[in-house]
This record gives sequence, C-alpha cells and structure tokens, in this order.
Amino acid sequence: MSKIDAFSNSREALLNSDISAVELVNHFIERIEKHAELNVFLEVFGESALAKAKEIDEKLSKGEEIGRLAGMVISIKDNICYKGHKISASSHILEGFESLFSSTVVERLLAEDAIIIGRTNCDEFAMGSSNENSYFGNVKNPHNTKTTPGGSSGGASASVAAGLCHLSLGSDTGGSIRQPASFTGTIGLKPTYGRVSRHGLIAYASSFDQFGPISNSIEDIALVMEIMAGGDEYDSTCSKSDVPSYSDLLKDKKGKKRIAYLDSHLNHEGLDPEVKKRTEEIIDGLRSEGHVVEECKFDLLEQLIPVYQVLTTAEASSNLARYDGIHFGYRSDKATDLYTTYVKSRSEGFGKEVKRRIMLGTYVLSEGYYDAYFSKAQKVRRLVKERTEAILKDYDFIISPSTPHAAFELGSQVEDPIKMYLEDIFTVQANLTGQPAISLPLAESAGMPVGVQLMGKDFNEAELLQFSAELLHNYHLKKDLA
Repeated sequence: MSKIDAFSNSREALLNSDISAVELVNHFIERIEKHAELNVFLEVFGESALAKAKEIDEKLSKGEEIGRLAGMVISIKDNICYKGHKISASSHILEGFESLFSSTVVERLLAEDAIIIGRTNCDEFAMGSSNENSYFGNVKNPHNTKTTPGGSSGGASASVAAGLCHLSLGSDTGGSIRQPASFTGTIGLKPTYGRVSRHGLIAYASSFDQFGPISNSIEDIALVMEIMAGGDEYDSTCSKSDVPSYSDLLKDKKGKKRIAYLDSHLNHEGLDPEVKKRTEEIIDGLRSEGHVVEECKFDLLEQLIPVYQVLTTAEASSNLARYDGIHFGYRSDKATDLYTTYVKSRSEGFGKEVKRRIMLGTYVLSEGYYDAYFSKAQKVRRLVKERTEAILKDYDFIISPSTPHAAFELGSQVEDPIKMYLEDIFTVQANLTGQPAISLPLAESAGMPVGVQLMGKDFNEAELLQFSAELLHNYHLKKDLA
C-alpha cells in the first residue's frame, strides 16, 4: 500500500503540497476499482468526493485554514443518510431512494473537511452477521475471499482492511461494528449509547443502534469520535454532556488498571482454542505489567442472545412498518389494490432474514405473548445491565474475545439462523447495557485475524481509547494480513 493510505501521511502530504486532495481521491477510486471483486462499495460518490477535494485544494491554494479531517477519506455504511445521495440499507425495498437530508455525523465530518468516498454494502437493514443478507450480494473478506468479513457492517470493515479508505462509519446494534472488525483485523468502536447522535441512521432497533468508526488507527478513531460526539437537537436520546478531547488524551496514561474477565465468556464451549489461548496470554501479560486482572462470575451469557433477539425484532417490526410500497421505495408491479400493494411490495421488497425478524417481532408483541416474551426480556435486560454495572463499579474494563472464532466460510452458516445469531454472543452485552466497547486486532486463528474486546464504563470512551492504544502497542500482531 502507498504511504498515503494512512491519514496522518495523507494530511502531511497535503500540507507539504506533495499531493492534492483531488489526486488523493483519485488514488482511492482506483483502488476501489482494482478491488471491485470484493463487492465492498454499492456506490462510489466520485462527483461529490472530487468536489469536496477541489474545495480543500482551493483552501490550501489561498492559504486558508483547512478542517481537522482534511485528507481523511471515509466510507459510510449504506444505512447512513447523506443528502443528495442514494441510500438503500442494502435492501430491494429502498432501491433507488435518495436521501433528503444528511445525518448529524455526516454533517459534522464534512464540516471538518472529511471526504466521503462512497456507501458500503451491509446486511439488509443491518440484520446479519456475515454480510450475506444484502440484496446486492455478499462482501468478501480481503484476507481470504472465501470467508465472510462479518456483519452487518461487513462492507465498512472490508473497505478499511483492503485499504479503500482511511476510516469507515458503521452502525452497531448487537456487534455489527466489532464483529466485522474482529474478522477483518481492524479496530471497531461502539460508543456509549447516546454518545453519538443517531439522527440520519436508518433504524433497526432504536434502543440498541449506535454509530461508530472502524479504522486501522486508534488515533483516527479518537479524532473522529471527538468530532462526531455530542448533543444533538434532532436526537432526544443523545447526551448533552461535554465531549473530551479524545485525541489529546490518547497518550495520557493513568496508572495501573483493574480489569475483569468473565468466566462464562472465556470458558464458553464454542470458543476457539487459539483465541482462548491468545486472550489468556494477554491477561497474563497485563498481570505481569502490574494491572489487576481477575475472574468474575457472570451467569447470564446464555440469556443474552434470546433477550437481544426478542427485543430487537420487536423494535424492528415497528421501525420497518414505514416501508410499505406506498410512501417511497419499491412498489410491486403485481399489485392491483391497496391490500396487494402492501402485501406484495413488502413480500418482494424485503429479504428472507428481514421478513423472519419482522414476523418474530410482531409475534412477541402480539396479544397473549407480550408478557411472556417482550416484557420478560425487558426485565432480563435490566438484570444484565445491573450485573454488568456492578462489575464495572469494581473494575475499569471487562476483557473478552470479540468473537468466538475467526471468519467462517461464505455460505457455511446461512441456512442456520440460530448458529448465525450466536456469532454475536460476546458483543451483544454492550448493546443490551449501553456501555462502550471496542474490538482490537490482537489475536489470530489459523492465520486469520480475531479481535479482543474491551468494554468500559458509560461515557468513558477517553479511558477506553487510551488503554486500547496501550494494548495495541504492547500486544500488536506484527503481521499485515491485508
């Protein structure tokens, strides 16, 4: 890869007039075309990206100040609104739809002169763990094209792993940033729920969804986070608390940490032996460095996926009711009246997995089953949060594998939805509780990358990012798998 594939080098080259922003954009467009077989991008925003690049070049030529992200090329998941650009959530039902406004995060990034290069493929409406649920075909893992890049932000993580951009924005409902980051050897952060505005994100499950960045650089993630985060009048769930200068605090070490690992996670029967061994090596290493690392009991692991599926499908059945073949998007040409317009448009427009989750969600919310499923799941969610917070009251972080194993082969699990749902067994906890969590490329299995996850306290991304930087420095696998 070229040196300008790192943002710091791109920015330095821009400032030194070694390269123009237009040349930078063309460099990445060429790389995207070269790796078209990965099926990462649904659309390259060539016209608007070059227009933004020309704007940056003009500022530089006039000696004007450029934004903090000038020189950073970013891809966005195909469920993030960007005014005047198409967005489909990788679904047939939204094919051809153009967004009428930009998400808050996109506006904030553009204001700092970021260049948005295109929209990336994902599981339809962010429902999936392998990127095989997309209407536009599956994404391939750049490390081994026979394997999945993970999901639902598979295209986002693959765009970073393949060097097609500096950073990508994804969304995380149950691990959709961290799981693909684990499979592609990238860094993926799910911020605290409410730390980043959800305005302009196509909703899957509103009490779980969260924007987050994926990159090869913890410094880039810290910088983008301090720009994206903060209160927003368009999102009532977004916190108005002050946003720390994450990038400045990244090297601010605050002594030894207290770190917990959960017995149920590290001893899970589905955990790959190589991943377990590597996680234990890191735990032992942290102890030798003077950190306190202790085992904690957590007896709700087996309840996490069922609770997550009940609650998210319930919310999805409500959120996806608006896609009806009437207001916008796909409308079946086989419809003959109002009823068949609804039925045929939704039946033909949604994919198999999305229809499955809508039906499940409608069922758990139906009369006679609400208390048995939805209400009970909410109670268990409260228990999960209370017990997780109790652990984090005594410890700074919880460490675990991000995923039970490395990337699996495309097509190997697509016919077994239960097995696919279990791919998120280590990541859904942070979405149920709202805590921030990050996947770091610190392990491998059979030559493929696997992430190690850190979960922190609410709104404590600064310390989480700082300690992540320390782990990446001390335990980095010296291997370029991309």
